Amino acid sequence: MGRTVEPGRRQVLQTAVLLCVLGLLPATWVAVSAGDRVRTLGGAPAAPVAVVFGAGLWDGEPSPYLAHRLDAAAELYGRGRVRAVLVTGDNSRRDYDETGAMRDYLVRRGVPAEDVVGDHAGFDTWDSCARARRIFGVERALLVSQGFHIRRALALCRAAGIDAYGVGVAEPHDATWYYGALREVAGAAKAGLEATFTPDPHFLGPRERGLDRALAG
Repeated sequence: MGRTVEPGRRQVLQTAVLLCVLGLLPATWVAVSAGDRVRTLGGAPAAPVAVVFGAGLWDGEPSPYLAHRLDAAAELYGRGRVRAVLVTGDNSRRDYDETGAMRDYLVRRGVPAEDVVGDHAGFDTWDSCARARRIFGVERALLVSQGFHIRRALALCRAAGIDAYGVGVAEPHDATWYYGALREVAGAAKAGLEATFTPDPHFLGPRERGLDRALAG
C-alpha cells in the first residue's frame, strides 16, 4: 500500500506548487504579449526608428552587451531597415552619460549624428517605452536588445502604445547571460504591474522634436 501524505506536508507541497505557478504567470504573460514579434537581424521588418535600450558603460564606453546592441542598430540603419535610432539610457549624473556614449559609438560606425536621438531619462525599460511614445512620438519601431530581455521590452512598448518588433541580439550563454536571464524573472513581475497600471515615467517633460527632424530629413 502507498504511503499517505501527512496533512501538514500536503499543505506545504500545495503551497509550493501554487507559488511556482504564480511565479511563472508574469513570464508567461511576457511571452504571450511578445507573441511572434521577435526577429533576427536579417529578418527584421522596416520601421521608422530603432530603439536601443541602455546596458551600462565601462570606463565611459558602452559595455560589451550594449556595444552589441548598438552594432545591430548600426547594421539595421545601414541596411535601410530604419531611418533613425533612438538611444535610451541613464544620464542622471553629470559624470555618467550613457546616451552620449551610445550616440558617439553609433556615429563612429557610420550612422549620421543627425539621425541619432538620445533619451537621457530611460532609467528602466518601462520609462524608455513610455517616453519613446509620449515624449518622442514613436508609433512604430524595431526594439534592439539581448534575447533574454527583448520579449519584456516588446510587451512593455506594446503596452505603451508602440507597434513594435524586436531584434534579439545573440550572446554566448556565459555568466553574464545567465545573470540577465535570472533578472528577467523579477523583471516580468514588475512589467506586469507597469503594463496594467501604465504609470508615468520618472520624468516626462515637454514633447521633444529631435526624432521628428531626423525622420523628416
